[in-house]
Amino acid sequence: MSHIPLLVIVGSGPGVSAGIAKKFGSNGFRVVLISRTKSSLERSLEDLRKIPIESHGISADASEPDSLKAAFKQIKDNYGATDVLVYNAAHIVPGDPLSLTEQQLIEDFKVNTVGALTSAQQVIPDMVERKQGTLFFTGGGIALTPNPLYASLSIGKAAIRSLALSIAETLSPYGIYVGQVLIDDHVRKGTYYDPDRIADVYWELYNKKDQKEYLFKEEL
Repeated sequence: MSHIPLLVIVGSGPGVSAGIAKKFGSNGFRVVLISRTKSSLERSLEDLRKIPIESHGISADASEPDSLKAAFKQIKDNYGATDVLVYNAAHIVPGDPLSLTEQQLIEDFKVNTVGALTSAQQVIPDMVERKQGTLFFTGGGIALTPNPLYASLSIGKAAIRSLALSIAETLSPYGIYVGQVLIDDHVRKGTYYDPDRIADVYWELYNKKDQKEYLFKEEL
């Protein structure tokens, strides 16, 4: 029996992750979505099943390592090893460096960066063993040019960029591809930053595996 590849998306919702799930699902992938809110998960799965794409959902909290670990164990037990992981979770809280509290920064960082490390570590051993696999991290242009009105997210995106580049370097001897797409503005349907356009970039990177990072930015 031929292997049907498995895509796992952490931080599922109506934007980028929905676009990626549709794109990969329409190209023969099974899809597992991980989200904290059950209602959002159900809506996303409903949309995918209409297409129809084989899709499953698991509730987990990206800020809680144990919650993520349990979700990934469930995925492996029920659906097998992950072929492509997309970490798309983010805690987007406005606030400049003067109003940002220490506690808020720590809470945001758990989702914006730490969850990415936990998620990656759950799937990497299988990928190393098979000498294949893909890890994607959804980044932001603010990793390169911080937005002081979103100080916490700017820090988180700079950190996840650094983490992704470190993981890419570490895993390159094993034939595992690690990429990130740095989205430079708000994702909105019908604009340059349409989730389906962004999903096309993920699909292209997945197939070419030639860039560690891609800045998705409208040239004005």
